[in-house]
Amino acid sequence: MKIIDLSEISNLIKEGSTIMIGGFLGVGTPEKIIDEIIKNKIKNLTVIANDTAFEDKGIGKLVRNKLCKKVIVSHIGTNPETQRQMIEGTLQVELVPQGTLAERIRAGSVGLGGILTPTGVGTIVEEGKQIIEIEGKKYLLELPLRADIALIKAKKADYLGNLVFNLTAENFNPLMALSADTVIVEVEEIVPTGSLSPNEIKIPGVIVDYIVGVEK
Repeated sequence: MKIIDLSEISNLIKEGSTIMIGGFLGVGTPEKIIDEIIKNKIKNLTVIANDTAFEDKGIGKLVRNKLCKKVIVSHIGTNPETQRQMIEGTLQVELVPQGTLAERIRAGSVGLGGILTPTGVGTIVEEGKQIIEIEGKKYLLELPLRADIALIKAKKADYLGNLVFNLTAENFNPLMALSADTVIVEVEEIVPTGSLSPNEIKIPGVIVDYIVGVEK
């Protein structure tokens, strides 16, 4: 694990990357890292996230600056700009039921070939997907999701990279940290090693590759 400056982000995230970004309507989203991506105009990104937040917050800022070529999310209802770009055909949007999205990410993290879910059977969600029948019940085969990079937001980290989250700001962050080749974490505070209780650590440092240093 290595503590880096925000300016080093552009060396790690490349044009055309697939990135997972934690957060729920911007809560638990690494805003400083997103701002650095915008600053460096890193484009053609495929973003996997719960949602695209708002036009002026979180992932919505990437959409507004037209840095995404595709988003895989559970909803876009709070971001009119995402809707506009989808309708005009400049942004690909794959809508995935929220529980299915979480399970696809989890499947990617543990090496599963996919998950079976009844959610979406008989709807437009099943279009183009394999349907498997088990004991008379139909299921959709949903494929796992992985990313080149996971961008995570945590409340605290120690110098080994062990992470603590603040209440519901945890959301998708731990799942995504396990489902990417490289994990970059933005933290509010770096604390001495040994000061965190093992019970509060949600992501162990062995999973973390980089921590964005705290600005003094």
